[in-house]
Amino acid sequence: MNQQKSKELYEEAVNYLPGGVNSPVRAYKPYPFFAQKAKGSKIYDVDGNEYIDYCLGYGPIVFGHANDYIVEQSINQLKLGTDYGVPSEKEIALAKEVINRVPCAEMVRFTNSGTEATMSAIRLARGVTGKNKIIKFEGAYHGAHDAVLVKSGSGAAGKPDSPGIPEEATRNTILAPFNDENAITKIINENKDEIACIIAEPVMGNIGCVPPKEGYLQFLREITEENNILLIIDEVITGFRISKGGAQEYYDITPDLATFGKIVGGGFPIGAIAGKKEYMEQFTPSGNIYQAGTFSGNPMSINGGLAAFDILTDKRYKELHDKGDYLRNGIQDILSNLNLDYQINGVESMTQVYFTNNEVYDYETAQKSDTKGFLKYFHNLLENGVFIAPSQYECTFISTEHSKEDLDKTLEAIEISLKEL
Repeated sequence: MNQQKSKELYEEAVNYLPGGVNSPVRAYKPYPFFAQKAKGSKIYDVDGNEYIDYCLGYGPIVFGHANDYIVEQSINQLKLGTDYGVPSEKEIALAKEVINRVPCAEMVRFTNSGTEATMSAIRLARGVTGKNKIIKFEGAYHGAHDAVLVKSGSGAAGKPDSPGIPEEATRNTILAPFNDENAITKIINENKDEIACIIAEPVMGNIGCVPPKEGYLQFLREITEENNILLIIDEVITGFRISKGGAQEYYDITPDLATFGKIVGGGFPIGAIAGKKEYMEQFTPSGNIYQAGTFSGNPMSINGGLAAFDILTDKRYKELHDKGDYLRNGIQDILSNLNLDYQINGVESMTQVYFTNNEVYDYETAQKSDTKGFLKYFHNLLENGVFIAPSQYECTFISTEHSKEDLDKTLEAIEISLKEL
């Protein structure tokens, strides 16, 4: 596969962008391909190569690239302006849509990114409880702000801290293994009346794809209620992807607060915090817990979100469910035929293959995977026209636009790629 122009652009980019990229997970050796366009289930590079895309912008493009309806609605909004600096009616409409879909949502505050949303939700939890400590799970990624950049997944996996973060910034962050009830109980007992919140990805999407064990999220809900601790569910990845009401609807769990991003903006930059009115009203200007953003509620993002919600009907989620099952079953058949005991984790349209014969249920077990083998697998797939995220610790996503033909071609490429290993 010819990627000469991508190579030349990368060699130029490293002179102007740190590492040649604007987010570290995009970097892989010898160089990443540079995108020219994307449409439906496909992404095309500057050298004219076509790939079936399962990265999908790291999750948000659940409705497919350049969706005709979202494009049409976005053009209409573009003609009306891109930033007002004052409220717009559509902000109310999108907030209502979120509230109608999400169990915990009684009020919504829109932000510019998922990072802003989780940062502000933690601040809110600390403000309303008067406590400082938080519990996060090893390998969970809640954005790139100081308090949570400790044993994060994805691009930061294996790097428990980052230079430039003072010890004071993470002194109140307590790490816990995911899916371990005893660990949470022990931490809470040792830090009585000091913990403001537990923040959790309901499906850990930054160490691949690690779903909760049966009853685990309900356990978190019960123990937080018993101990006056707020439960924050981070649905930046799962929100409006695994069901119409996100992981809350899917797993029948109602936290105090939830954070969103990605899909809620229809592919445009956005974040959101949703939760119980008694807490949400503590944000300025109705309360005294400061939260702000000049670009928050941007009309392009709000309009994109409304268009996305028009598309994401119950029928669409049923199709995504069937596609996810079809892909995972096909991969399992390939692994069985090749006598490979790799692990497949998945929830609905989220999937990951772990290059290990051990069950993967938390950060530690995910770390036992053969990352070098996975990277070879990634490159093999790329050569065969399939693009997945270039990391064992990311997730593979399906969109509404992936056809059965796409999935069958992908399974053929997976079989070829695994045989070449």
